[in-house]
Amino acid sequence: MSTDKRKVQEINAGSMADIAFLLLIFFLVATTMNVDTGLVRMLPPLAPENQKQEDVKVKERNLFLVLVSGNGSIMAGTSGNQEVIDLRLLKDRTKEFILNPMDDETLPEKTEKEFDLPDGSKWVYPVSEGIVSLQTTRDTNYQDYIKVQNELTRAFNEVRDEVSMRKFNAKFAELPEEQRDVVAKAIQVRISEAEPRVIKK
Repeated sequence: MSTDKRKVQEINAGSMADIAFLLLIFFLVATTMNVDTGLVRMLPPLAPENQKQEDVKVKERNLFLVLVSGNGSIMAGTSGNQEVIDLRLLKDRTKEFILNPMDDETLPEKTEKEFDLPDGSKWVYPVSEGIVSLQTTRDTNYQDYIKVQNELTRAFNEVRDEVSMRKFNAKFAELPEEQRDVVAKAIQVRISEAEPRVIKK
């Protein structure tokens, strides 16, 4: 009695290398790489070579000092009134410094400045003379530094939003470019990043 034996077809493995190569190319093209995070800052233009460099003098009341130490603790306040504060309080303290709502003599001065609006009208706003000075020690952790930077930037962004809502009934990011430029001039992000300093133990 004869049985019908069918031969099992062998799989041609010759093209497997080509398929693997195509898959490799696909994943290389389709995969996104993590971009290094950093801080977006526009640096001021270099001064002409023949121009004399002079120290910028700032009144003590116009300077908000923020020091991030190596162990992650934050000291913040005006000169002579610095205290250790929690990161969660830094944004509100910075906003209070920028706005000086009660015209406190220990907080920054304000200068009335006139701005031209896109519709041709004028807008007078008390611009703060305050500067936030962010300082670190040599052993400050980069992550701690970024967290503090984010809180300071968030404070300025929230002030811009509040001013935009009062003046134009829209948040800063939602304004047309001409109105955004006016608010940006009225609320300037003034964060000075000093050289890291060494604290003697």
